Amino acid sequence: MERTVVRVSIFGLLLAFGGAQPNKDDWEIYSFHINSTVTSRYATTVITSRVVNRKDESTEVEFHVRIPKNAFISKFRMFMDDQVYDGEVKAKEAAQQQYTQAVSRGESAGIVSSVGRTLEEFKTSVTVAPLKKVTFELTYEELFRRRLGKYELQIFARPMQPVKDFKVDVYIHEKAGINYMDIKGGLSTNALANAITKTLADKQAWVYFYPTVDQQKTCDSCGEQGLNGDLVIVYDVNRHKSLGDIKRSKGYFVHHFAPSSLLRIPKNVVFVIDQSGSMHGRKMEQTRIALLHILSDLAAEDYFGLITFDSNLFYWKRELVQANADNVESAKTFASNIKDRGSTNINTALLEGSRMLNEQPRQGSASILILLTDGDPTSGVTNLEQIQSNVREAIQDKFPLYCLGFGFDVNFAFLESMSLQNNGVARRIYEDSDADLQLKGFYDEVANPLLTNVTMSYSSSANLTQTKFSQYYNGSEIVVAGQITDNDVETFVPQVVAISRNASIVFSDANGTTESTDDSNLQRVWAYLTVKQLLDKELQLSGVEKEKVKSEALRLSLKYGFVTPLTSMVVTKPSEETTEVLHKPSEDTPPLSRRTSMGMHPGILSKGQSRRTSGGSHLDPQAGVYPGSGSRFSSVDPQAGVYPSLGSRFSSAHPGFQGPPMLHDLVTDYDYRYDSLPIAPTTLSVAPGVRFLLQAENQSLPLCFDIAGRTILRLLHLPNAGVSVNGELDEDQGFIKIIVHFDTDNFVAVELGAVTVKYEQKLTRYTGDTALVAGSVAVFIRPTEVDITAGQTRLLILVHGKNGKDFLWPALRQQPSDDAVGILAQKAVVYEEVHQGPYTKLKIKDQEISVSRSSAVDFGMNLPATLACWLMSPESALRAPLSDFTLKVL
Repeated sequence: MERTVVRVSIFGLLLAFGGAQPNKDDWEIYSFHINSTVTSRYATTVITSRVVNRKDESTEVEFHVRIPKNAFISKFRMFMDDQVYDGEVKAKEAAQQQYTQAVSRGESAGIVSSVGRTLEEFKTSVTVAPLKKVTFELTYEELFRRRLGKYELQIFARPMQPVKDFKVDVYIHEKAGINYMDIKGGLSTNALANAITKTLADKQAWVYFYPTVDQQKTCDSCGEQGLNGDLVIVYDVNRHKSLGDIKRSKGYFVHHFAPSSLLRIPKNVVFVIDQSGSMHGRKMEQTRIALLHILSDLAAEDYFGLITFDSNLFYWKRELVQANADNVESAKTFASNIKDRGSTNINTALLEGSRMLNEQPRQGSASILILLTDGDPTSGVTNLEQIQSNVREAIQDKFPLYCLGFGFDVNFAFLESMSLQNNGVARRIYEDSDADLQLKGFYDEVANPLLTNVTMSYSSSANLTQTKFSQYYNGSEIVVAGQITDNDVETFVPQVVAISRNASIVFSDANGTTESTDDSNLQRVWAYLTVKQLLDKELQLSGVEKEKVKSEALRLSLKYGFVTPLTSMVVTKPSEETTEVLHKPSEDTPPLSRRTSMGMHPGILSKGQSRRTSGGSHLDPQAGVYPGSGSRFSSVDPQAGVYPSLGSRFSSAHPGFQGPPMLHDLVTDYDYRYDSLPIAPTTLSVAPGVRFLLQAENQSLPLCFDIAGRTILRLLHLPNAGVSVNGELDEDQGFIKIIVHFDTDNFVAVELGAVTVKYEQKLTRYTGDTALVAGSVAVFIRPTEVDITAGQTRLLILVHGKNGKDFLWPALRQQPSDDAVGILAQKAVVYEEVHQGPYTKLKIKDQEISVSRSSAVDFGMNLPATLACWLMSPESALRAPLSDFTLKVL
């Protein structure tokens, strides 16, 4: 049942040199991008880091990545010296043979993987020549799991040094509609809060996290080594149909089922708690605390039992009793006095818990058995297979068994197999200060059953993932994927049959509920879910059946390029270097923090022949995995369905300008050939003049207004910082020129085709991908955007195309200070609708304004989106005369 939420956790990048602390004089991470694209709860995350070796000798650079346990790595690449080095997914046996051959030749083996609470770690390294660069690019994929009514996307960043070009871009698209979104985590508080830009527009959401170098050093958990913390994006989707959300594309479908308007089913729950000697100390104390909270949360209509065990059993009561106030208080007294002692008789304890549930079945209720233990069985029946057989016979598929393994002395594989055999899941409880919260958190996931005996059926379908579920809990979600036979949508009919609180219930829709989509990820969602469930099934089987399931899981893992427990990623490198094999660790592997450097679990790092791929090639867009830093752009002509490239127009320096001034010792020749991300064509409507959007506070529709072309606008003015941003509009598209003035007499001027910088009386024109620092301003010129940081303000100037014509558009990514004025500095508007009908009015600060419902394209996004909006005059939207925002000179 595991309903745990996905924690899309994005890494730390470590650059290690001879085991010493990184020396910033030797190397620099000059670009660090994270891009996560979420479509229908399926996340594809690309991590791109660009590093330059500043030493005059070759240096080994290590790439250290953390990803979620539930994710599968699907691509790894290195770009160096115009060559592309691809990782290749192979069967683990082949990789192991490669490792064994290396060891037999006396070559070294290194650490390549480890596991933590929610993360897995993968490492690789490469030798970088003097003054040369390397780009690392990792892609992984994951299907979100809904937990307690929400999905979570967790981004963990620890680059080990401040990075000038640090970007996190998240794009979420849910056709069901996003009903709320929040941002949490250590990187969302205090000094870093202003580095976050969040936009929610019905079915789409964008989050940008662009901290400046100073902010990367001053947040709560940061220091001179830069960021160290997480950013957590929390959201959920609308659920209008009881049958759920069904998407189909190219013969595949994915069904998300999560009905909420159901009555809670009373539950029968038995807690089986290990009190053996190994539970001594903090583990026992945390277990008591968690039990007291859980008992307090029992509903009066629930029935429960409580058993503790060592070599013997200890009953609070020998049968289930109702969770009324007196019984709960009595159970709390019993729980408070649990003492650790003796050995561990898991077999007898589970059989007795099963007996209590079997002897008191209640019509219209749901039964649950929960085991908490921290060790192996040491008394009574100790043969693991015999215990599993005994428990299966006692439960007989009547209720799920959930096993909680406390710490790393427990045989987690045994608990996991036993849970899966009985329609449950196993969860590890980590020996940390929050162990009691971990226990309580798990209970909360199963506290409110809404359906039992859930069966999902689909006519004209094949190769379905799991379709039968013992129970469905409030706040969780059931996901089924499969193929539509002959892609015959007319005969494809979904239906769900289950038992609710009072009776059997059927979920169906005679009018049809499947929605056609061009989402090419549906097949990969099916493959991901199928492999996950086959791996779970393998744990439950033995003999020929086990090998058959394992073979199919391996076949799909290789076909779709997933790094799973059955496959490994072979990382090729330049000649004369090692070939590394990265494999997915098991849950029984202790986390890195529990091991010394000499006692780590060895991975595979063996020498071998490297395989080179000619440089300059792009990923095949048909493969469903894209490269890049997070930008969703392309350098192809906009008429081809993608947006234009600013860098592609920079061909040569203007002859009338001097050469580049020595602004800073920095890298100025970024290689962005692999940043382009294919996107679908966008049809953009033409608005009278140029249409602007103004966000609204706690309202679904923003405001919009039109400004006639050939106008010079004050976009942003920061008096205290001495920074101004002005822009010149064309007739009906966007901006043709934007200038950032700073430090009294200096400026950065951006036009289509070139960026001009005036600094210290020198004028320089740039026409290619460049990074530069001019006093207090840093400028990064990339395909389709110019990224300008001035103190605490960060501005992106994007290039878009409309009606065959290119234009510029400013997007404020770093919020300005409170003294800021200008169109970009406008705060979100608070309004209320006071009259609806043919003539709608909005009330803004006690003033009623006539508006009409219209639409506008939000060009402030990397991938523009058309939004519904309330159209009004510029004066009404800005709450000031337009003349306050216009200038005579740029």
